Amino acid sequence: MSDPNQYAARLAHFRAEIDEMLGMHPQSPLDPLQQEVFEGLDYYDADASYRFTGEVERFGDDEPLVEMQTSTGDTRYYRRWGRFTFEVDGEETSVVIYQDPTYGDFFLPFKDATNGAETYGAGRYLDNHRPGLRPLGDNRIEIDFNYAYNPYCAYNEDYSCPLPPRENWLKVPIRAGEKQFKQADH
Repeated sequence: MSDPNQYAARLAHFRAEIDEMLGMHPQSPLDPLQQEVFEGLDYYDADASYRFTGEVERFGDDEPLVEMQTSTGDTRYYRRWGRFTFEVDGEETSVVIYQDPTYGDFFLPFKDATNGAETYGAGRYLDNHRPGLRPLGDNRIEIDFNYAYNPYCAYNEDYSCPLPPRENWLKVPIRAGEKQFKQADH
């Protein structure tokens, strides 16, 4: 999308839908008291420099499953699908995109230099169920960190959330997407 105003409007609309779901939906990760005082999530402003499209260095289809630890000590299994290399503020970095071995869904858990201060300490996610991670064919992908979001365990410790593997701990700051969840007093 080349029009920055149209892009920002689409992103704002998406974020408003997320806020509405969190604040009102019965399946929200927020408990009823949190929902009562919820006024919306805090986000970085839309920034097109955090949108990337390009080739993925694919791993073999026989790549062994990776055991990801979760916030509750459980494990989840994923297959390493491919590595995507991009540049942030003049520094080259890369992330590994994972794939659910059963359903084929793409998942990108990551940590960056903002974790713990500006964003959720355990990291954030992108996946192909939201606009931020979109396969464009066999070896091409679009990654838009403006859609990066906190896992549900950022709102409620009862959820079990995969923790980003060390290979996705970025040294650069990703100042895009959702910021740290600030719980309102109730």
